[in-house]
Amino acid sequence: MKTKYYAVAVGRRCGIFTDWPSAEAQVKGFAGARYQSFPNRKEASAWLENPLYKKKEPCKSGPSPAQVGPEQRPGAIVVFTDGGCINNPGPGGYGIVIEEDGEGREMSGGFRMTTNNRMEMMAALVALEGLEECPTPIDLYSDSSYLVNGITKGWARKWRNNGWRKADGEEALNVDLWQRLLALVEALDVRLHWLKGHAGNAGNERCDKLAVAAARQPGLPVDAGYQNTTGREEDEF
Repeated sequence: MKTKYYAVAVGRRCGIFTDWPSAEAQVKGFAGARYQSFPNRKEASAWLENPLYKKKEPCKSGPSPAQVGPEQRPGAIVVFTDGGCINNPGPGGYGIVIEEDGEGREMSGGFRMTTNNRMEMMAALVALEGLEECPTPIDLYSDSSYLVNGITKGWARKWRNNGWRKADGEEALNVDLWQRLLALVEALDVRLHWLKGHAGNAGNERCDKLAVAAARQPGLPVDAGYQNTTGREEDEF
């Protein structure tokens, strides 16, 4: 059996590992973990020097349209994201599944005190940051109306143009995450799609499991963006 090499660029302990359980222990539940597998140590070492997720050529990835929805573009990288927290606000986690070239990549992370909406946004943010050097179209699927409508209906851009105030004059929430998301969405060829959660979609279900497991991890880091706000329960829109 061929040995795989797992390069961990961001995690509890960084470096190259020759078995998945050892690598997984460094990244599972670690917010913003960045890692990738390689067929040899040379490629793993080279990636660690510049840990960007790059597309493979040609890009023919992701589930078929019947598995996701009619909006999926041919050849697009397919991303599923989900997030949530216990009690809201409370310990939270996010999960990500990226389908590219017929292969799947998973990421997850969590915070000790946060909100459902922040974790939904963080899932999309971490996924897109991992693809920020990729020119391939990206179709991202989330069951969060807050996230999807905030981008597709232009709400977040309007809030930004109004000095981060909503139409009713109240301050917009999660400004730190919206700022980063808008920058990525405007730089990438990405489309966000809403899908119904817990409705049998394999990608969505897997992300939910990753998010729940991450939220239950001990020693989660602080969500500085949440800590710097009033901490009140946020409205959905």
